[in-house]
Amino acid sequence: MTDTVGPARGATPRADNTDEPNHLAAADERGFGSFRFWFATQCWEWSPEVYRMHGYAPGEIEPTTELLLAHKHPEDREQVAEAIARSLTEGHPFSSRHRFLDTAGGEHRVMLVADRILDATGTPVGTAGYYIDLTDTLAEAERETLDAVIPEVVENRAAIEQAKGVLMRMYDINADQAFKVLKWRSQETNTKLRDLAEALLNGLPQLPPPPPNTVAAFDHLLLTIHEQIR
Repeated sequence: MTDTVGPARGATPRADNTDEPNHLAAADERGFGSFRFWFATQCWEWSPEVYRMHGYAPGEIEPTTELLLAHKHPEDREQVAEAIARSLTEGHPFSSRHRFLDTAGGEHRVMLVADRILDATGTPVGTAGYYIDLTDTLAEAERETLDAVIPEVVENRAAIEQAKGVLMRMYDINADQAFKVLKWRSQETNTKLRDLAEALLNGLPQLPPPPPNTVAAFDHLLLTIHEQIR
């Protein structure tokens, strides 16, 4: 049975809510928005886009942990609760990939990309990041974006495709969703898509190497994959 969520469940109405159309159950057209979560007070801050993703007008309610969990898909609620608990007890960023239900019952598949907020002493005091709505595929959007950079589209596409592959593996997302992540960072940072993709690829050596068991598993896959296509 699918849970439905509305302002009555864990939501505290705010006095400064704004008048907006009643079609806010759909995700914001940009498909991403920002958030902050402060450990000491356990207070959440949402950008207008995150309010709209959940079906609220910006400022209509006070986001709380109770409200967040009430919106989560029943099958994903426990994992999100555990991620929030890790943030509080270990100072980890609140990063996750899960589903939530907006106020109209519409299902959203989102990825949260976040980092820690540190005080002057380097102690984690919160986490801040972005909701990325992966619900809709972006094949058409990808074509439009790439067409816009013609005649360098072939050269650009090589780096973009490689960067997409990295994101697909790291976040366990599909090609359309990986492109959406790249496009989001391009727009958010006012950086050309190709430049961003190339910088991401150039930054990979800064990451720690994969553990030996992962390399061993990939070795086995590489040496036996042909058997799966015969």
